[in-house]
Amino acid sequence: MTTPAVSIQALCKNYGSVQALKNINLKIEQGEFFGLLGPNGAGKSTLINTLAGLTRPTSGTLEVMGHNVITDYLAARARLGVVPQEIVFDPFFSVREALVFQSGYFGLTKNDSWIDELLTTLKLTEKANANMRALSGGMKRRVLIAQALVHKPPVVVLDEPTAGVDVELRKSLWRFVKALHNDGHTIVLTTHYLEEAEALCDRIAIIDHGELIALESKK
Repeated sequence: MTTPAVSIQALCKNYGSVQALKNINLKIEQGEFFGLLGPNGAGKSTLINTLAGLTRPTSGTLEVMGHNVITDYLAARARLGVVPQEIVFDPFFSVREALVFQSGYFGLTKNDSWIDELLTTLKLTEKANANMRALSGGMKRRVLIAQALVHKPPVVVLDEPTAGVDVELRKSLWRFVKALHNDGHTIVLTTHYLEEAEALCDRIAIIDHGELIALESKK
């Protein structure tokens, strides 16, 4: 039996008296294109942050490619790439420097050829030596995607990657994500755009008020 790409069991997350996630059970198989839908504030980002190790669960277990995100966090994080919803960047680095530093976090010192490939694929080559502050919002989002992929993770999480981007960039991001999936990556997409989930995902989970209320194939 193949190890699931993501396994979440009895996950709960409380912030004081607020229960952000209530007993979430979820398995995402390797190679799936999985959609996580729900309104703003439903708990999607909390779930992603817990999976990425940015937030500790109140209870329950989470695994990435069979590695527990708390007890085996180095292996879990090496197998996961997360594109955050917010545009976060270091204002002192050029695009290439940001990717080299990100590689270093994973112990990758000779990663130039893969960085060049990412820059080409994401149409960032001309901006490689530009300071991050000088980029448009859409370009910054492409850099975030490159950073998430710099260590070649088998599981890629995109947290509302097209929120607030123009139609042209949205279509180019869709093409890129489809190509990633075709290359064998497991993709987890959080979105509140129904047409996005319908166009891209095989199976969809819906979260509302911290609870998993649906989990079905797209059909």
